[in-house]
Amino acid sequence: MAAVATCGSVAGSTGSAVATASKSNVTSFQRRGPRASGTNDSGPRLVSIAGTRPSVRNGQLLVSTGLPALDQLLGGGLAVGTVLLIEEDKYNIYSPLLFKYFLAEGIVNGHTLLVASTKEDPANILQELPAPLLDDKCKKEFDEDVYNHKTPESNIKMKIAWRYQLLPKMEQIGPVSSSRFGHYYDASKRMPQELIEASNWHGFFLPEKISSTLKVEPCSLTPGYTKLLQFIQNIIYEEGFDGSNPQKKQRNILRIGIQNLGSPLWGDDICCAENGGNSHSLTKFLYVLRGLLRTSLSACIITMPTHLIQNKAIIARVTNLSDIVVGLESFIGSEKETNPLYKDYHGLIHIRQIPRLNNLICDESDVKDLAFKLKRKLFTIEILENERKEKERIIEICWPPHYSWIHPANYLLRALILLFPLPRTMQIKITTIMSYPSNWYIF
Repeated sequence: MAAVATCGSVAGSTGSAVATASKSNVTSFQRRGPRASGTNDSGPRLVSIAGTRPSVRNGQLLVSTGLPALDQLLGGGLAVGTVLLIEEDKYNIYSPLLFKYFLAEGIVNGHTLLVASTKEDPANILQELPAPLLDDKCKKEFDEDVYNHKTPESNIKMKIAWRYQLLPKMEQIGPVSSSRFGHYYDASKRMPQELIEASNWHGFFLPEKISSTLKVEPCSLTPGYTKLLQFIQNIIYEEGFDGSNPQKKQRNILRIGIQNLGSPLWGDDICCAENGGNSHSLTKFLYVLRGLLRTSLSACIITMPTHLIQNKAIIARVTNLSDIVVGLESFIGSEKETNPLYKDYHGLIHIRQIPRLNNLICDESDVKDLAFKLKRKLFTIEILENERKEKERIIEICWPPHYSWIHPANYLLRALILLFPLPRTMQIKITTIMSYPSNWYIF
């Protein structure tokens, strides 16, 4: 049965704090004096929900994935009403981390959680969520962790990603203010029990929902998918996430997390045979799920073992039915594990699809050379170091240090090469010209 805990008092205190803060900030777009009617009411405003912010591109309401670096890659965050599909790595080591970061961010912001799994009880999943940063002591520990994982080449100058130089100060245990979007977590520690007990969450554990005597109708969804859709629909309607309960003062976000969707544990055979009897069951489930999300204040993350699906046509349909697709490629057991170019990383991250809401096609990320690494406390996403070093090498060849004063456009050209890759023929031409000071007048 689903386990439910309440967090009314905590959510209420968070909402009051946000309301007080918003009233104290007066911008140029607000009325400074009293209204003609003599009331101090400032009129209707946009509803403020903890842990959300509008997109700067289209005004769509966004929530954080729990990884600020991933939020930026996705255009600011995960849009409410969309599905984020995580393609699991081969040994399913790193994809559960992204899944837990998403749930941990919901608990910190006081959002309602719905956790669905087939092999692990949702209550146990919540017990393994990473702990949020609460004070400067955690920041100091994170800085020490970065220092301990320095590479020998970086001993001259320690390079820390910008997102860790601006680690926030957190207050006492409890959902933090919605003024912050996206938080940082310590993967080596577990979330305090007080936060988990104060949260509102619902668990769907498939072995407890399906009986062995259940009859399955032909050409329909698998029993596991049917039960899960009914469970999600009931939560959305009963708790008013679809807007059917206008009397509810405190509006909130429903975060849905589904683990290992499409695996044989869900009763699906797409991973066992190329043309199974339930080849359309998964796509029907995603189609109905996305319809539920589009009409509610919900966001969903799904992990799927796409490397086990033998039919490529099913993978294409699943991608089309998802709004965002992120793939994880682990180096474990592959040739890249011993490749010196990837010695500082544990795998590659592929942004395969970015949503373009209210349009017929989706964007594709321009950043292709992304890698991730898991340290004792940190899960980081960075641009591949070998790509950056290659561009720096081209700059040093083209612009020797003792000739850097000759041309005023030197710094501008350096920046252009760092931002945009040059064709190989152009690199050779520039290298030849820049090798002789007498040829600088050409530029």
